[in-house]
Amino acid sequence: MSVLLESTATSAAMRRNFWSGVWRVMKRKPSRLVGVVLMAGFVFMGLFGPLFYGDPLPRDPSMLTRPPSWQHWLGTDDQGRDVIALVVTGSRYVLLAALVTAVITVVLGTAIGLFSGFKRGRWDTVLMRLTDMKLTIPGLPLLLVLSTVWKFNSAVQMGLVLGLLSWGGVARAVRAQTLSLRERGFIEAARGLGLSTTHIVGKELLPSMAPYIAMNMLIAITGGVYSQVGLFFLGVLPYESNNWGQMLNTAVFRSGALTVPSALGFLLGPLLAILLLTLAIVLVVDAMDEIFNPRLREE
Repeated sequence: MSVLLESTATSAAMRRNFWSGVWRVMKRKPSRLVGVVLMAGFVFMGLFGPLFYGDPLPRDPSMLTRPPSWQHWLGTDDQGRDVIALVVTGSRYVLLAALVTAVITVVLGTAIGLFSGFKRGRWDTVLMRLTDMKLTIPGLPLLLVLSTVWKFNSAVQMGLVLGLLSWGGVARAVRAQTLSLRERGFIEAARGLGLSTTHIVGKELLPSMAPYIAMNMLIAITGGVYSQVGLFFLGVLPYESNNWGQMLNTAVFRSGALTVPSALGFLLGPLLAILLLTLAIVLVVDAMDEIFNPRLREE
């Protein structure tokens, strides 16, 4: 009983030390707190933002492509809809697709990289040749071809395709980390005890790499956003739902935002959303790097 209580107290103390360390890292650069707040804001916007607006959004024929005003802070689009409302309602598709992309990218890349780096031998050769083949396939041209036969009607479909095309870089990076960790003493001890490969990879290697994998997942979210927004901006996908890429396409090619000053707010809305999301992820990744890297904390 006393041993159990002592173990519980030790775990609680470790948790307190961890969160106090997190707070020190955040205070050292207040911009990181801004990143966390922005990230939380985007999560809230994606989950609950569309609930604050009607479906479809109200249109005002007398307010077509108007510049920013007190009534419409970023102006209106070519159908008289508020630009901020379009950004908020379009965030769910973009963020969900990016999240699915990141999850598939990280899960596939981590699984292949871990197994390849730990097993070595023929498995390593086969999996890395497969990864190299994947990395040589140009992503954008392949997506353009796929768009002619697959309409990407949902955000999950979009994320699934983007994730299956994006895991190669993560697999290579995780394999390199695994090759470094597999020579450490605790891995050698686990091998000496005769523990299974599944146990060593799942219980020893994976927890050691969890912070690195989490940072890669955040970075993969930005890649997912850029890819899908680029496809919609190029006009190769149907406008099944409102999203930031479709807004950019409409603002540039239909409203003439590059030459018509009154349409500039329509163009800036999705661009600002993408910029702020990228900034939030960069600041959070910077904080995570210092939290989980003892050398950086010591500096």
